[in-house]
Amino acid sequence: MAITPQWKDELRARITLSSIIMRTDKLTKAGREWKGCCPFHDEKTPSFYVNDQKQFYHCFGCGAHGDVISWMTEQRGLSFIDAIKELAAEAGMEVPAPDPVAAKKAEKRAELVDVTTAAQEWFADNLHTSDGREAMAYLERRGLTAETLREFGFGYAPENKQALPRNLARFDEEMLVDTGMRIATEDGSHYDRFRGRIMLPIQDARGRVIAFGGRILKDRDGVAKYLNSPDTPLFDKGRTLYNLHRAAPASRQTGRVVVVEGYMDIVALAQAGIGDVVAPLGTALTEMQLEMLWRMVEAPVLCFDGDAAGQRAAMRAVERALPMLGPMRSLSIVRLPAGMDPDDLVNREGKDAMEALLDRAKSVLDILWEAESDKLPLTSPEAKAGLKARLMAHVDTIADSDVRALYRRELLDRFSAFAYPPREKRGNNGKSGPWRPARLTQKGLSTDARVRLTSAMAGGARDTLLAAVIAGLARHPSEISRHAEALTRLADANPKAAPQIESLMELSETLDSHGTNAISVTQGYPALPEHNRYAFLKEATPPGEAREELAEAVSLLVRKPALEAAMAATVAKFDDDPEGSLAEQDRLRQQLTTVDERLKAFGRRRAGAPVEQD
Repeated sequence: MAITPQWKDELRARITLSSIIMRTDKLTKAGREWKGCCPFHDEKTPSFYVNDQKQFYHCFGCGAHGDVISWMTEQRGLSFIDAIKELAAEAGMEVPAPDPVAAKKAEKRAELVDVTTAAQEWFADNLHTSDGREAMAYLERRGLTAETLREFGFGYAPENKQALPRNLARFDEEMLVDTGMRIATEDGSHYDRFRGRIMLPIQDARGRVIAFGGRILKDRDGVAKYLNSPDTPLFDKGRTLYNLHRAAPASRQTGRVVVVEGYMDIVALAQAGIGDVVAPLGTALTEMQLEMLWRMVEAPVLCFDGDAAGQRAAMRAVERALPMLGPMRSLSIVRLPAGMDPDDLVNREGKDAMEALLDRAKSVLDILWEAESDKLPLTSPEAKAGLKARLMAHVDTIADSDVRALYRRELLDRFSAFAYPPREKRGNNGKSGPWRPARLTQKGLSTDARVRLTSAMAGGARDTLLAAVIAGLARHPSEISRHAEALTRLADANPKAAPQIESLMELSETLDSHGTNAISVTQGYPALPEHNRYAFLKEATPPGEAREELAEAVSLLVRKPALEAAMAATVAKFDDDPEGSLAEQDRLRQQLTTVDERLKAFGRRRAGAPVEQD
């Protein structure tokens, strides 16, 4: 019998989480919860909370989150099974007998970890012998300090095909082969995989050595510069991120995780003081690695070289991620100067130059537009139509309907601005000048629509910003079609807003598709009240600025229902994944608070009032 989710739920129910935590850390009562200084990072003001009813702890400072089992593994350093046994003894429960197959696999993994740990110690020792003298000189030329060499476990594998079994004689040949450090040939002979290479241990999320990466000292034809362990019972490269066990705690402090391409990039950045960095292991990012990154932050920063190969790698990552995008699941992309990698940049220009680049990371949408618009010359209608087709093909791969609709709108807006730039047309006097639509007439208008809109603007809408947005769209009717999809979703999510939105769209149908005239009383339409706190309703506001502010207001109104929908979906998954659901609920709740604050700040900013600083 395996340890089932139901058994773990029963275990949690029998244990009081706060009592376990208070054995090592001080907590004080705070209403229905307990609070204290976080044991996962240094702080003076308590931001660590424990909720016994919901059976989890959470730090609002560094993001640490978990239940009593994760507390035992992450804070006490116990293995999962040891934590289960200790808690079960305290709760008076019997640990289910393990599944024989699973138990055998776990035993095998434990044995192989012993082998890789011993090999790592031997590799590290070699670096300080005569065999490793050349390797040490190379690392010193790279500017690596003794502290960095110790922290990352640098070592050396001598140029000898049989060195490993002679120095790890206590482990049999089969175990050395199973760890990937020895290669078995068809004739039954064996030899060391890593020879004449600087060695780096690859560790899992708990810091256990599970594989190795090796770099040759001298470039040789036909020999790979970097060589990783193959997939083994310990190591699956598609499910492993190098340096994750160091980057995860650093990421809780910074709220960021950076993905680079190589080991030495991570080492150089860490030595410069940038610790929230991971790397895939010789392959493009996999779906599983993306999921691991999104558990840490909402928008991991992917860092690529600035050359053509780096641009192709960025697009491959974007294409892999597009189907998986969702609310609070995106990417940011950084492209380095041509011919430089993170190691080069931080060594030549320092930490601040790297941080400045990371602060200017581009969105997935920006990268899509740049990559496709730069792919071919866009000098003909056919080429421009091809650009649109390629963009929409990417959009169609996005599984989440809300994100897909927003990407489609944003990319079509960019395409329209590029493919259909404003033109000057001749006016009635035959002279060149800005084209203006004819005056609107009242013919064919729905009286009911005018009445409903007048009622809404007279105070029927409880949400001030929603009322202002509808008034703003009435003043700038050419923006209605641009935001039609967002407004439709807002009407679906907020039934009380639906009549106003439907009335606005009905009235807008009488406008020329390029019309700029406001829906106003002089044309037989109901007069709309002034909401002077919003700049897009002021006569003096330049049209371009008004449209930008109006778009920001629409975005804020649509984002809150999207977050609420995501929250409902997360709550529905509670029975299947209680820990993940609670963590996700906490994250979404913080996002909703942020959006509410942005809504308030938007109104204050448009009114010209000072905005409170966090």
